[in-house]
Amino acid sequence: MIPRYQTVIFVVLLVASVVMGIALWQLREHAHQRLVAGQDSAPTQAPAVAPSEQATLLVANDNDSSLLTQMQSLPLPEDSGPRARAVLGKLLDLYAAPDANHPVPGGASSITQVYFLPALGSEGASQPDSGPQLAVINLTGAFVASHPSGLETETLTVLSICGTLHANLPRVTQVRFLVDGQTRPSLAGHADLTRTYLVDEAIPAEAAH
Repeated sequence: MIPRYQTVIFVVLLVASVVMGIALWQLREHAHQRLVAGQDSAPTQAPAVAPSEQATLLVANDNDSSLLTQMQSLPLPEDSGPRARAVLGKLLDLYAAPDANHPVPGGASSITQVYFLPALGSEGASQPDSGPQLAVINLTGAFVASHPSGLETETLTVLSICGTLHANLPRVTQVRFLVDGQTRPSLAGHADLTRTYLVDEAIPAEAAH
């Protein structure tokens, strides 16, 4: 014979279990309805993509040690830093291609950051937001470590970067290079990375603006 108090406890627990089951089922249904409603009301939008523009690249050619002007249609952001990275990334992608006339491994990921300062000698300009700029380009250590050594090939890389930057951001008149955020003596043993480059040195006559 089951004691009466055990029967009462069993019935109470059974009722509580049924009530909790119903409550959980209702909560699940409400959560599902809110999720569906949120999905239906949220507008479907494509991710923002910068419009394509014509970019001017000064591409190095090892065959005759020249810089050749090449036009490319690229999605270019409005902000100067991302815009510079997009243009220079395309230039380095060309160098990383199997048929490149100036083969350099690495590609677009070789540039981690480009930022801008007032050009040296122009700090006292009355309109610093519209005056000449010094661009600081931060290269990866992997790019520098894999760059072919030689005065001519290193110089062509540096000058093509400087010239391409100025061709697309005309306010840039000077360029400096960092490697992993630090000053490095040279690119691959020859091209000096401690100096400030003047972009006029990098622009061939036919590419000058």
